[in-house]
Amino acid sequence: MTLRTLTLALGLTAALPLPLHAQTIDPQRLEQSVRTLASDLFQGRAPGTIGEERTIGYLIARFEALGLEPGGPDGQWTQTVPLLHTKLGQAETLGVAQGDATTPWSFGQQVYLSTLQPKAHVTVDKAPLIFVGYGVSAPERGWDDYKGADLKGKIALFLINDPDFAAAKGDDATGKFGGKSMTYYGRWTYKFEEAARRGAIGALIVHDTPGAGYGWNVVISPGGENYDLVRTADTLISLQMQGWIAGDAASTLFAGAGLDLAALRRQARSKRFKPVELKGATFSAAFPVRQEVVQSANVLARIPGAKRPDETVMYGAHWDAYGKGAPDAQGRIYRAGANDDALGVAGLFEIARAFKAGSAPDRSILFAAWTAEERGLLGSEHYAQNPVWPIDRTVANLTIDVLQTGGKAKDVILIGKGQNGLEDDLAAFAGKQGRVVTQESLPERGLFYRADHFSMAKRGVPVLLMMGLAGASDLVEGGRAAGQAWIDAYTGTCYHQACDAVDDTWKLDGAAQDVDLMLDIGRDLAYSTRWPEWKPGSEFKAARDRSAAARK
Repeated sequence: MTLRTLTLALGLTAALPLPLHAQTIDPQRLEQSVRTLASDLFQGRAPGTIGEERTIGYLIARFEALGLEPGGPDGQWTQTVPLLHTKLGQAETLGVAQGDATTPWSFGQQVYLSTLQPKAHVTVDKAPLIFVGYGVSAPERGWDDYKGADLKGKIALFLINDPDFAAAKGDDATGKFGGKSMTYYGRWTYKFEEAARRGAIGALIVHDTPGAGYGWNVVISPGGENYDLVRTADTLISLQMQGWIAGDAASTLFAGAGLDLAALRRQARSKRFKPVELKGATFSAAFPVRQEVVQSANVLARIPGAKRPDETVMYGAHWDAYGKGAPDAQGRIYRAGANDDALGVAGLFEIARAFKAGSAPDRSILFAAWTAEERGLLGSEHYAQNPVWPIDRTVANLTIDVLQTGGKAKDVILIGKGQNGLEDDLAAFAGKQGRVVTQESLPERGLFYRADHFSMAKRGVPVLLMMGLAGASDLVEGGRAAGQAWIDAYTGTCYHQACDAVDDTWKLDGAAQDVDLMLDIGRDLAYSTRWPEWKPGSEFKAARDRSAAARK
């Protein structure tokens, strides 16, 4: 289907038929865009499918109709993102050996694995195991779990979350990290990255529901499937496999090596902790691998700045969802992510419309519709590794990823308290709406590290995430109880499922409030010379400070 054909099929023209709103986001416009993006025409918007082809065409047509110009490399609307897609087949070998005893493990029961190796087969043969506590190397916090231990050729065993997540008064870890607020050191992604940096052949995280923030059923749900950016031969990671070990299986494994996992958990909260070898224990696994390279794309649209076009305020949302799946109770087969994140993309359209209705901004505005967020933030990560517009001159990243659809709220949820000055902007502009800021209710889940803004944060760009499922909103109708009921219904039933669809219960005036906030914050930055800063103690401050000369 050509871009022109798709545009005509969706009834798009150079100017959309609804009236412009320069100052206020229109809930009806949001819903109109979501209904289109979540329709069966786009087949669930999975990367590398006909659904992606149609989605890319639609996004370009919308941005072009709004009067934006291409923001990608070489004057293009898109930035190509090559993805490696892998899926493990039936295990040929899987288990642990301790002394003369070999214990077979079942995939998805004792252990869950995947691979990011571009191979037809992955094998780990009798690799020794080493417990590295929380696996944190944080010199700025005076914390090192590794103490120079050699991980090469070994399986690294980690605890999930930060060293102070379960710390008690008197423990060395207490107050060193975020307490119940997870830092990046607590995320599974960090632990795998650190294991690879240190040359481990594999990495397993000991699962526990409170620390992870989700149950074992969530861990195993990808079914051995994984995605990565395509890497060159010299940048391939050392990990042949990575994954999780169930808590009871881990306790049994440690006991077989004469170790008490519960006692080691306590020891791992001490700065004197040293890695512990599981003497006499080895891990073996062998799997066939189905692999393919998928060519996907980010869509980038831009409004050039009139005075300082080399300075960029970035808005982001992800266009991808989960594609086709098994029929649900209503026979729906497409997991189209109406809220996650078609609604965020709809917000980008309306913010772009508002900017175009006024005078040209002093700074440039970049609208990024990312691919492969659901596969590990890969589209935004690819951009961060290959920026079209200089990272050190990017003023801020404002990301929209899931908005509450329960109606107007008296508050707005802040994710990542204490990270950077944009939270002060959020409070100021929320106050102008007659709203207050409420901190996320479950900071231990690490939502700050689980959306596309994080790819920019790692490079030092100040970020702000608007995500409606981070805490119960104090709704005008029904209060916080109604806000919690919305979260429970969405996350418990429809998150990443076919029922994430527009229905008659949606009240988008609250979502419009939140998009308005992001518009106001970005507009204030776009017409100023101000550079938001990271707050002292943020793990991202050093990255920004290194490029300070570029902003003088």
